[in-house]
Amino acid sequence: MAKKRVVSIKLNGDPVEFLCEPRQTLLEVLRDTLDMTGTKEGCSNGNCGACTVLMDGRPVTSCLVLAVEAEGAEVRTVEGVACGSHLAPVQQAFLEGAALQCGICTPGFIMQTEALLAENPSPTEEQVRFYLAGNLCRCTGYDKIVRAVMCAADKRRAAMDD
Repeated sequence: MAKKRVVSIKLNGDPVEFLCEPRQTLLEVLRDTLDMTGTKEGCSNGNCGACTVLMDGRPVTSCLVLAVEAEGAEVRTVEGVACGSHLAPVQQAFLEGAALQCGICTPGFIMQTEALLAENPSPTEEQVRFYLAGNLCRCTGYDKIVRAVMCAADKRRAAMDD
């Protein structure tokens, strides 16, 4: 049995240290050790996007990242998106646009959208569809999700203008 490792990360803005085995995925540690259960396990092979988190600002499927690889990284989960009790524009747009149903894929879509809008605050519908292509939804279909992302982009731009 391999020795456990101490890993230090910044999780949703706060410094965190945890012990993990070298074989444990970031998804396992987030859910089972750090109690970040908003990150969902869908396929466990990187094909569905449900476990997407931001690592140093970039979207990663946490089921494919070893927790030890996150050493020194800034990790942001869906729990770190809202501001206190106020939903972030992306979350509010998903809620208002009925772009969620069972909830398994929603955190991954929200994190992928956060990354997209940080990179491109004014995406076209085609760019949204391309950027979200690695996230799968079996309930809502994609039109509501794409409309919610476009609405979130508008809300974020409006908030910046205030």
